[in-house]
Amino acid sequence: MPFENLSTVLSDALTARGYEALTPVQAHVTETEAKGRDLLVSAQTGSGKTVAFGLAMADELIEDGRLPFATSPLALIIAPTRELALQVSRELSWLYGKAGARIATCVGGMDASKERRNLSQGVHIVVGTPGRLRDHLERGALDLEALRVAVLDEADEMLDMGFRDDLEEILDGTPDTRRTLLFSATLPKPIVQLAKRYQKDALRISTVGEDRGHGDIAYQAVTVAPADIEGAVINLLRLHEAETAMLFCATRDNVRRLHASLIERGFAAVALSGEHSQNERNHALQALRDRRARVCVATDVAARGIDLPTLSLVIHVEIPRDAETLQHRSGRTGRAGKKGTAVIIVPYPRRRRVDGMLRGARINAEWMDAPTAADVRQKDQERLIDKLLAPVEHEPEDLELAQRLMAERTPEDIAASLVRAHRALMPPPEDLLDNGPRGRDRPERGGHGERFERQHDDRGGRGSGDRRDGFEDSVWFRLNIGRHQNADPRWILPLLCRRGHVSKNEIGAIRIGPKETMFNIPRAIADRFAEAVVRTANQDGEDDSGVAITPAPDGPTYPPRRDKSPRAAGPRGAPGGNRAGPRGPGGPGGNERYKPKPYGQRSPRRPK
Repeated sequence: MPFENLSTVLSDALTARGYEALTPVQAHVTETEAKGRDLLVSAQTGSGKTVAFGLAMADELIEDGRLPFATSPLALIIAPTRELALQVSRELSWLYGKAGARIATCVGGMDASKERRNLSQGVHIVVGTPGRLRDHLERGALDLEALRVAVLDEADEMLDMGFRDDLEEILDGTPDTRRTLLFSATLPKPIVQLAKRYQKDALRISTVGEDRGHGDIAYQAVTVAPADIEGAVINLLRLHEAETAMLFCATRDNVRRLHASLIERGFAAVALSGEHSQNERNHALQALRDRRARVCVATDVAARGIDLPTLSLVIHVEIPRDAETLQHRSGRTGRAGKKGTAVIIVPYPRRRRVDGMLRGARINAEWMDAPTAADVRQKDQERLIDKLLAPVEHEPEDLELAQRLMAERTPEDIAASLVRAHRALMPPPEDLLDNGPRGRDRPERGGHGERFERQHDDRGGRGSGDRRDGFEDSVWFRLNIGRHQNADPRWILPLLCRRGHVSKNEIGAIRIGPKETMFNIPRAIADRFAEAVVRTANQDGEDDSGVAITPAPDGPTYPPRRDKSPRAAGPRGAPGGNRAGPRGPGGPGGNERYKPKPYGQRSPRRPK
């Protein structure tokens, strides 16, 4: 028998649901050694945890094939979000349906008075979120004196969301004889401490692979310039053309902006964040299930408990705060044996942080450049050819229309029109500003690659921007990135315009050093620029890509690039021009180190 350790009523329910065998976590919790014991289970999202704890608590609930009469709950399941609680309720409904179970949900955003009426009528199983359950407990509507089993689902996320006090108050109100089942994707120290306090001789079960966070997920790390993040998202969506994709942002404001941008470009997208009501969330999820929408932009918390069978692509638009968040986000795909792809968009300055996060999570990600518009068009051609060459049965009216077209146009014209019509249905790909070498592939210092960067560190002649009209009196600022972070004016210039609310003509010299970049702004607008930079930064003084902009009153501590072009010749006409510019004693900062020496006493040129 495939379900030999289960009661007949549960075996019949699994068979009717189409189960042929149990998943690993389900098999572990139903083994003989797990019977009647507290369980501390570590299993990834999508591994069948809901059914697993439903099977694990059956021995405490089912008597002679049915659940006994109860005036107060026998089992309590606590979940971090409304969506997950409702999903758990749906799963337990079919699993315990033939056993006569009465199940009540208690979640925020729903009618609390209706929930209290349901509880007063007597239920066997209660599923809810910590805040609402605590509210019913304090009001006396939730009686836990007869509780036999308590389940904490996604316990690590509930602690991250600040529900520790709620959980402790709820568990303190349950009998000591209860059985406690704790399920979590990860087991950090706070979870282990919680288990020690509320569990007795718990059996620890882990089905998480040791090599990486989730065996059915292919991880990719895509390096981009900070100004290319949104363009990379567009191209990734177009390259994969996933049936359903989920994009993760850190804040609700970023969700709102990205969602609006996708809608404007023609994507069928919905948004989920803390600012949406329960009704709006339900409509968004239904649109994804009905295939009316294919892209969901969400925050970490809002995406908890979402189960979309067609979700095959997860894009981390903003880097997760830690390895656990990375695994939780990515766990939305690769569920129930299906394959999925998780893509982390990595701005150049954040490369080292993501490397450490992936090592900590034991995830082997493939590093690559962002797909270009040419890559997307090539993929479109392959998909179109496969679609058109696939064998189909044509209707007579379709053949009649084809013959009419053949009589009026050549086959080449008809095929070209078909391709154009197909492309018009899809949003166009984005041309990225920069798709240069990744950090690990950068040439060694002193090589040809570095000389190329030195000669081109200010596209468009910005190497002598501090001597342009309007920049005689200017203020210097510093970026915390340099050549080691693939700094390039092609993406630095748009970043400065966006952060400082200025135009590109109001930015002077851009001088890129090994680990920092200097640029100057006319003194007349320097205060306004500095205020805008502060407003567009987070509490750490950086933007979402990890770039910080700070004043640099002393200016650059390295000389400007050497430029032999006549345009750069200084007023003295010396070879190489006035390389010191206004950086003599009267220039910004008054740095004596680079005060021009008398002609004939200059340091010899570096050998080529």
